[in-house]
Amino acid sequence: MISPRAFTRLDGRQVFDGHVISVHVDRFRFDADGEEVEREVVRHPGAVAIVAHDGEHVYLVRQPRPAVDDPDVLELPAGLLDKEGEPPEHTAARELTEEIGKEAGRVEHLHSFWSSVGSLDEEVHVFLATELTDAEADSGENERIEIIPWPLARLDDAIAQSRDAKTLIGLLLLRGREQV
Repeated sequence: MISPRAFTRLDGRQVFDGHVISVHVDRFRFDADGEEVEREVVRHPGAVAIVAHDGEHVYLVRQPRPAVDDPDVLELPAGLLDKEGEPPEHTAARELTEEIGKEAGRVEHLHSFWSSVGSLDEEVHVFLATELTDAEADSGENERIEIIPWPLARLDDAIAQSRDAKTLIGLLLLRGREQV
């Protein structure tokens, strides 16, 4: 029996190719009834988010996000999977150093999720970074990042102030894991 939800991608075309994303119009056929539909799909290389804590603080950043018209978004350190062949856990370690000047003695995968499955193929990999030591921070990029060592005792306050999906997911995973 064919699942009523199964589909086949028939074809597609790219309509935009940007620095980070590309936009495609793809055509699909649902296998059960043959109906064909077009969908706009934003292709994204994927990203990592790092829940870094030292037992007393979880390290967050504040930075401007023009896409949502907010100069002070509270976020986990994060970055794009933009280096060919680099595994997500290596990207996480690199971004941790670049964004907050820390290295982790231990990096553990917590979860991966799709940001918005209706139109975007971005997959975000969330890592837990512990056994932190200081490292030289230099992203070489034009980033305006303020590092926020947030007390773990006030984790619920950070969750309440967060509107960014990867940050909410990462902090909620931390709260559930650490029973903070």
